[in-house]
Amino acid sequence: QVQLIESGGGLVQPGGSLRLACVVSGGTFGNYAMGWFRQPPGKAREEREFVAAISRNGASTAPAASVRGRFTISRDNAENTLTLQMNSLKPEDTGVYYCAAVSGRALYTAVVIPHQYEYWGQGTQVTVSS
Repeated sequence: QVQLIESGGGLVQPGGSLRLACVVSGGTFGNYAMGWFRQPPGKAREEREFVAAISRNGASTAPAASVRGRFTISRDNAENTLTLQMNSLKPEDTGVYYCAAVSGRALYTAVVIPHQYEYWGQGTQVTVSS
């Protein structure tokens, strides 16, 4: 059974930084395209927003327009770890952040659609507030 465990969330002031991590177990990490999504306050889990995605080999990334230039997605296939470096955080970045995994994709494909993902973590809370 594939498990995804996120960490690194917390409370940060506007303009600050956080680094999220997602450790994957129970499968071969390099077989999965990975993504980060977030659920803003007051919205249902089905309304999760796409944040960023990365291909199986890490060569292709796809950040959402709202985070481009501020957030960086990366992966370490040797350590089974996905990361999201978040800089210049804004209050509208507040939410529960989830990592997700999907198998069976081409080596260079980044997947941006939530319902195409097979496995999800439990989420980590990020709050940006002064």
